Amino acid sequence: MIGVVIPAHNEAHFISACVTSIVLAARHPGLGGEQVQIFVVLDSCSDETGAIARSLGAQIIPVEMRNVGAARATGAQAALAQGARWLAFSDADTTVAEDWLVQQLNCRADAVCGVISIENWAGHCAAVQHDFTSTYRDRDGHGHIHGANLGVSAVAYHAAGGFRPLVSNEDVAFVEALIVANVSIVWSAATRVITSARLDSRAPSGFGATLRAVSLQMETTDDFAKDASL
Repeated sequence: MIGVVIPAHNEAHFISACVTSIVLAARHPGLGGEQVQIFVVLDSCSDETGAIARSLGAQIIPVEMRNVGAARATGAQAALAQGARWLAFSDADTTVAEDWLVQQLNCRADAVCGVISIENWAGHCAAVQHDFTSTYRDRDGHGHIHGANLGVSAVAYHAAGGFRPLVSNEDVAFVEALIVANVSIVWSAATRVITSARLDSRAPSGFGATLRAVSLQMETTDDFAKDASL
């Protein structure tokens, strides 16, 4: 069985597209009919995220932690308890490619770090989009780490000690633990997801926060240039 873990905090606006995309990935003929179970960890949710996810076939796990690392770990443990041999992780504001799971398994590694793309840059200036597209390494061997696009075998997950209860960068800490555990890791551009560039991202130091910091830097630089021209 393959377990897909999605942490969520009040994600009613995004969760339907997320789970629907995973359901499609789970039906890919390349999986040979292997069971895929989706686990949505409802971390301190007060909206309809759980009801929507359940209606689409996901198992929901309510917790009160406000901690993305702990939420991922809770979902992983639930999947492992039900016999998952492979764990795939994404985010509630993300949609996965139809061959997402197949491509993870095709890497034939203990862990797979995939790539992200962004389609909606609303709220960001053009310079932020240009900065991302010009610096992001969308190729095999990329070296990026995204909790929105990560896969790992059950054996390797245990070897690394699982996700730590961190409010940000839990994905980076986990991959660093995988490296210390000396498991095989593939940095693949074939495992793809589309994620959000929204301004109200949840993790205080995650990808969304990085984009906001770049946006602020661009605005400050632009203001300085305008002042210098006066």
